[in-house]
Amino acid sequence: MNKYNFENINEDEHVVPSLGVLPIKISDNYNFISKNLLLDFITDILMIPIALILYLVAKIFLGFKVTDKENLIKNRGVVTISNHIHYIDCTLIGLITYPRKTYFPTLEENFKIPVIRHLVKFLHGIPIPKSKKGKDKFYSDVIKELDNNVVLHMYPEGSLWPYYEDVRSFKYGAFKIAVLANVPIVPIKFEFEEPSGIYKIYKRKKCIHAKILPAIYPNEKLEIRERISDLKEQSEKIMKES
Repeated sequence: MNKYNFENINEDEHVVPSLGVLPIKISDNYNFISKNLLLDFITDILMIPIALILYLVAKIFLGFKVTDKENLIKNRGVVTISNHIHYIDCTLIGLITYPRKTYFPTLEENFKIPVIRHLVKFLHGIPIPKSKKGKDKFYSDVIKELDNNVVLHMYPEGSLWPYYEDVRSFKYGAFKIAVLANVPIVPIKFEFEEPSGIYKIYKRKKCIHAKILPAIYPNEKLEIRERISDLKEQSEKIMKES
């Protein structure tokens, strides 16, 4: 049973309170994409056992499974999107895209959480700045990085609603990036299934199923603003109707 009450609340509202308490401010000149080759190499090595452990945890405790993985484009940079339904659904996305480098834009407040902020950064989390200058640099840095065959994962709903079973309205950020970088959107829809088989013995909550939907490409016949809106509308429609 879901302990959260989603009735009569704004779609932008975070039903999970922020734990960010450190007085840290993200600089307008923050390096959103690390250029430390040694750190990247160490991260890649450490991610091998970490990915295995996380896969086992997700499989055992969440009943996690993935279908239609052939829809995940591998030969170019891509923006993936999903509904935001679990505290560790970014980890599930990382397992889906592994071993490709995947970046996770996240709330600036998550970089103010003691201890956790270091884990967020280690797992390629990047803060979404609040100032206009910071946002301009954020867009510039991630758009350039998409030329390097990486994955950028975004949550167009904007806020986490744990175990919410519908898809909420989308914001424009992910689609603006995809259009400006001229890369496709790959929607990933998290769905919930009643436990079956061995999971019925010990699971009380529903199992999490990630369904990878076909890629959606920006329509280059449209003007930029219309292209962004069209990509957003197509993505929202396929997520809600699938």
